[in-house]
Amino acid sequence: MNPSKSSRASALLVVSVLALAFSGCAARRQQAYLEDKAMGHVYRKPIAEVWPEALALLKEKGFSVTNAQTGFETTTEWLMTSAPSSLGTSYARYLVRGFERGPGQCAVEFRRQDRSESRAADDTGGRGKDMGESAVGAGNSQMRRDSELEWELLQKVDPDAAAALKAEATKVD
Repeated sequence: MNPSKSSRASALLVVSVLALAFSGCAARRQQAYLEDKAMGHVYRKPIAEVWPEALALLKEKGFSVTNAQTGFETTTEWLMTSAPSSLGTSYARYLVRGFERGPGQCAVEFRRQDRSESRAADDTGGRGKDMGESAVGAGNSQMRRDSELEWELLQKVDPDAAAALKAEATKVD
């Protein structure tokens, strides 16, 4: 291969890789913008209309709502989110809250709690665990706001507002 063709091919490859990298960064910035806006979104509907959609979205994701619903606040049961493993099994659940924000207006928050459990390994010397030893250890679990799920709800409940936000997001650099 001719050296000038080789250097042109290399330059073209570098430019292509950079273009893909920068377009990926822009897409991530736009998604972050949309999720941020979704977290502050106020629906122009009463909470009684939005709430069933929020619960349906959780059910679509495989979560079951507990019977301990109080007003517009509920939690889900723990859902296994990874395959069982001796290295650790992951679980998640949600706390969902709906808020009135004025006459005919509301907001919805999804807070996700993740945890992992790992089973202690048997003693390599051939003896099993003593009866007093714990077979399961729970990892730390923190509640965090789930902006991705809030964005999904916004697209489902208020598609016009979601489309307007998408148009704004394309201008974000």
